[in-house]
Amino acid sequence: MSGFWQQRPVVVTGGAGFLGRVVSAKLRSLGADVFVARSADYDLTVPGAAEQLLADTSPTHIIHLAARVGGIGYNQAEPAPLYLANLLMGTHMIEAARHAPGIDKTVLLGTVCSYPKFTPVPFREESLWDGYPEETNAPYGIAKKAHLIHAQVNEAQYGQRFAYLIPTNLYGPGDKFHQSVSHVIPARIKRCVEAKEAGESKMDVWGTGTASREYLFVDDAAEAIVLAAEHHVGADPINLGTNREVTIRETVELIATMVGYDGELVWDPTKPDGQPRRRVDPSRAEQLLGWRAQMPFDDGLRATIDWYLAHREEAERAPH
Repeated sequence: MSGFWQQRPVVVTGGAGFLGRVVSAKLRSLGADVFVARSADYDLTVPGAAEQLLADTSPTHIIHLAARVGGIGYNQAEPAPLYLANLLMGTHMIEAARHAPGIDKTVLLGTVCSYPKFTPVPFREESLWDGYPEETNAPYGIAKKAHLIHAQVNEAQYGQRFAYLIPTNLYGPGDKFHQSVSHVIPARIKRCVEAKEAGESKMDVWGTGTASREYLFVDDAAEAIVLAAEHHVGADPINLGTNREVTIRETVELIATMVGYDGELVWDPTKPDGQPRRRVDPSRAEQLLGWRAQMPFDDGLRATIDWYLAHREEAERAPH
């Protein structure tokens, strides 16, 4: 260990969230002085809040993880605030970091939702601008792409230092299970557990099941973020993934088996599948960060189910 993080002041926006808690804990274990920026104290959508945050904390590093996120249903119901809140939070943080003294680097988190709807698999970073994102993901994905451009032009004109990472679908213990914000894995775990407990003979599932996703365990993502914060400088995007593609049907069937639900899965093709396929090329992360995902999917899924069963009240709490 280099001792790089010893007593180094770091701000983690969204540090109380699913990914942020893991990143903050890892930084603290390395000796960093971590300040978790909470939306109740610093509403980053409001002009001046980001500047106040940095004035209050004087960090050398910013890890911007704060985001408004949800699954397909939420994306369809709330596209306008989803776009605007994410755009403003990142925009304000980037500009506040540019003007604040002592900021060495800002780490930004993009999203796989930024890729075009029909991107050649595996997704390579060069394909980001080859088309429009899948419609249900587009407002969120485009807001995040705007941060990428903002970082690149600020790097070129002002010499501002960044790292920009694009993780695939995150999952793991501590995930969000409330129906308003949950993604496919937590949503299906919750539903399968409830169906098993109620003795339901059938369970409805959105879509055809043919769409695919690539799932990244939260601890693996946190490891890459900390590595990038310490070692990498550059505003070009870096994919984070496992190089393993899993269909939604395989995902739901595996969850049902692990939970012990043996009823019929009834697929509803009138509901959207979302992006048809997702799998990224993670070779740039290995080359630039020396990073490779470690958690096998079955093991990570089992850990997530076990955590949910042990923390159901916390897991299902409505977001603030």
